[in-house]
Amino acid sequence: MDMQINWTALGVFIFFFVLVTVMGFLASRWQGGGTEHGGGDLQEWGLGGRNFGAWITWFLVGGDFYTAYTVIAVPALVYAVGAYGFFALPYTIIVYPIVFIIMPKLWQAAQRAEHVTAADVVYGRYSSRALEFAVALTGVVATMPYIALQLVGMEVVIKALGLTGELPLAAAFIVLALYTYSAGLRAPALIAFVKDLMIYVVVLVAVVLVPAKLGGYGAVFSAAQDAFAAKGGATGVTLKQSQLLPYATLALGSALAAFMYPHTLTGIFAANSADTIRKNAVFLPAYTILLGLIALLGFMAHAAHLPIATNNDVVPALFNALFPSWFAGFAFAAIAIGALVPAAVMSIGAANLFTRNFWKPYVNSNVTPEGEAKVAKMVSLVVKVGALVFIIFLPTKFALDLQLLGGVWILQTFPAVVFGLWVGWYRAPALLAGWAAGLISGSWLALADGIKPVHTYMVGGVGYTIYTGLVALLINVAVASVVQVAMGSQKAAAPAKA
Repeated sequence: MDMQINWTALGVFIFFFVLVTVMGFLASRWQGGGTEHGGGDLQEWGLGGRNFGAWITWFLVGGDFYTAYTVIAVPALVYAVGAYGFFALPYTIIVYPIVFIIMPKLWQAAQRAEHVTAADVVYGRYSSRALEFAVALTGVVATMPYIALQLVGMEVVIKALGLTGELPLAAAFIVLALYTYSAGLRAPALIAFVKDLMIYVVVLVAVVLVPAKLGGYGAVFSAAQDAFAAKGGATGVTLKQSQLLPYATLALGSALAAFMYPHTLTGIFAANSADTIRKNAVFLPAYTILLGLIALLGFMAHAAHLPIATNNDVVPALFNALFPSWFAGFAFAAIAIGALVPAAVMSIGAANLFTRNFWKPYVNSNVTPEGEAKVAKMVSLVVKVGALVFIIFLPTKFALDLQLLGGVWILQTFPAVVFGLWVGWYRAPALLAGWAAGLISGSWLALADGIKPVHTYMVGGVGYTIYTGLVALLINVAVASVVQVAMGSQKAAAPAKA
C-alpha cells in the first residue's frame, strides 16, 4: 500500500538507479577503439576488447565477485548460525593466491589464441568437442541460479522500500538487459566504480554507527551470544570443535571453485595483461576486509532485537530501524546496484559460452565475429529473462538449492581448465571421465543430504564432515588419473607456455 512506501528512501534509491542506468547506456563509448578487433565482434562486446587495466579490473572483478546476494546472504547466515557463517572470510583469503598463480597462465593461453571462454581454452588444448561441451554446459547451468539469486537480493531491498509486486523487479532487470545488450561488458565495468564506492560507504558507516547506537561492540557480541545460547545447537559467536573441518573444507572448496565460474573468468579474460591480474590478486583482499565487516551486521541484528520475518531481511531491517530514510535509500540503492553488476557479467559470461561453444561448433561453424556478437547479445537477453521467470514463478529455495549444487558442479571443471596449464599427462577422455564421476558423485551426495553443502563420513565411530564439492573433486581427479593410466602413457597436449 502507498502508506507503507518510504518516499524519501525511494527517491534516493531512484536517483542512484537512474544514474547507473545512464552510465550503462553511455558505457558503449567508454574504453572503446583501443583494440585491433574493431567495435562489433564478441571480443569487444563480451570482453571489453581485452582492454581493461588494473583499476578497471579491480573494480570489475570485485564488483562481480562480491554481489548483492553476498551483502544480503552473508549477514543472514551469520544471524542464523553465528561464527560458521564467517567461512566466506578464509575462502576469500585463500582464493587470491590461487588467482595469482593460476589466472595469469590461463589469461596467456586465452589471449594467445583469442579464446573468449574457459571452454575455448579447453578445446584449444585437448581438441575434444565432448570435453569442451562438458565445461561449457557446466558453466551455463551453474550460472543461471546465480543470476536468479541477484534478483533475490534486489527483491529484498525493493520490498524494504515498501514496494510490492513483481513489476519493480521486472522493470529494473529490463533496464539492465537493455544497456548490457548495448554496451556489453563495458556497462558493468563502468557501473562497478559507483557500486563499490557506495557499498564501502554504507558498510563503513554501518560498522561505526550501528554499534554506537547499540552500546558498543561488547554489547553486540554479548547480545548475539545470548541469542545463540537460547537457540542451542552448534550456533555461537565462536566455532565449535565439530565445525572446524567443515568450515575449513568449505573455505578451500569454495576458493577453488570461485574463479571457475564464467562471470569471474570473464573479468579475468578482459584484463589487458597477465601483470594486471597479478596486481589484482595482491589488492583484491581489500574486499575481504569489507566482507568481514558486512558479516558483522548479522550479529548487530541480534543486538538490535529486530522483528525478522526471514533471515534475508536482516540487513534491510537494520538500516530501516537505525538510519534516517535518506541513508536507508542510499544503502538499498548500493545493494540493488550490487545486483546489476554481477548479473550483467554473469549473463555475458553465459552468452559467451553459448555462442562460442554451442552455437559456433554445432549450429553455424562459419559464423563471423560480428555474427557471434549478435548471437551473444540475444542470448544475454534470454538468460536474464530466464532468471527473472525463475524468481517470479519458482520458490526462492529452489534457486538456493540449485546454486549450492552449481558450486559443486563448477568445481568439477577445475581439472580440465587448470591441469593442462602445467602438465601434459592427462588426455581428454580421462578428464571427461573424471568430470562425469565428480558431477554424479557430488550431486548424489548433495541430494542425499537434502541439498546441504557438507556430508558426514563415519570412520571408526567418529564423524568427519567435509564439503561435498571437495570430495567430488577428489573423486574426479582419482577417476581421471585411473582412466589415464588405463589408457597408457600416450602423450596428451603440451602444457601452456608461460
